[in-house]
Amino acid sequence: MDALFTPEALISLITLTFMEIVLGVDNIIFISIVAAKLPKAQEARARNIGMTLALVFRIALLLGITWIIGLTKPLFVIPVSGIDYHVTARDLILLLGGLFLIYKSTIEIHEKIEGHQEEELRKGKGASLTNVVIQIILLDMIFSIDSILTAVGLVKEVLIMIIAVVISMGVMMLAAGSISSFINRHPTIKVLGLSFLLLIGFMLVLEGLPDQLAIHVPKGYIYFAIFFSLGVEMLNLRVRKKQDEA
Repeated sequence: MDALFTPEALISLITLTFMEIVLGVDNIIFISIVAAKLPKAQEARARNIGMTLALVFRIALLLGITWIIGLTKPLFVIPVSGIDYHVTARDLILLLGGLFLIYKSTIEIHEKIEGHQEEELRKGKGASLTNVVIQIILLDMIFSIDSILTAVGLVKEVLIMIIAVVISMGVMMLAAGSISSFINRHPTIKVLGLSFLLLIGFMLVLEGLPDQLAIHVPKGYIYFAIFFSLGVEMLNLRVRKKQDEA
């Protein structure tokens, strides 16, 4: 326990917490968009239930860290033209998760353009609370595997990882309401967020291919593109607001 109060442990905790918060940006965007399909009275409840269950799942994964590390070991081999392609459980999770994200983002963009979502909400046919919570948990499972494997390379103490995950999830839960309201008030931000998720889905698919085919895209590039695009859109919103006021 004393090891947690050393300078090295505190630096590791701060670094890992910051990393978890940054990696959680896409998670919050997805949660905000999916929860918006519910009646207003259920949005906050769906977010809180989904993120709380996701937190429990992440802690369970951290306690089973040996099993997580085992996901990087080959499950089976696919021989093609004399080359053996080793496929791991992590590859399958990232590949299926990426395809799910691409599918979900594409459907949401289509509904947004066609206006189906707004029509369903007016008729009281929005998504169910259970369905939204399940989607939130599934998405968090996808991102949890990759972020935990990254955390293992930064920190050795499981307790530090758990504390960092709890803090970052707390920050996300506090910010989710404000972010959700902002996204729902600005349709262009929502489409931009869905485009980010589409991009991240493609990134997960590329990383989920066998080692010989996998293309690792540094996450820094992805998040720089996200924050740069978001910054440009914020300027556009201010310009439009001034034009409306004029």
